[in-house]
Amino acid sequence: MIKYLIPVDGSDQSMHAAYHAMRLVSAGLKARFVVANVQEAPNLYELVVAHDPDVLHEVSDAAGHDLVRPAVALLTSASQLVEEVVASGDPAHALVELVESHECDAVIMSAHGSGESERGLGSVAQHMVQHCAVPVTIVRPAPTEPSDAS
Repeated sequence: MIKYLIPVDGSDQSMHAAYHAMRLVSAGLKARFVVANVQEAPNLYELVVAHDPDVLHEVSDAAGHDLVRPAVALLTSASQLVEEVVASGDPAHALVELVESHECDAVIMSAHGSGESERGLGSVAQHMVQHCAVPVTIVRPAPTEPSDAS
């Protein structure tokens, strides 16, 4: 059974990867999924202002779990085996490490996450394609049809 990593960041774009996984499952794919979110590490200001660094970690962890919840719910509603992972650090590097540490066979991800432009691949997707040791499937949303103005 293939084990896929699906990185999500809470954006509509990142959910396209989960929708793609569901299409593969409905076509007969037997797989397990690791739905992951990587939270940026706290910046210096946050570390100085926070009275307790553990609170920063708890808030970051809770935010990550909130962001993976829709994709996890989608996959579990179809009775899929799903593992939820929240990590901290640089998303591009952390995702490569998650592929290795969770022994994933492949990655399904969106071309862009939140805050990235729509041209080409986003920086995280580009890094995954270049540095990931397993196949990376990049999912783009279906193009919208132009309206017929006649």
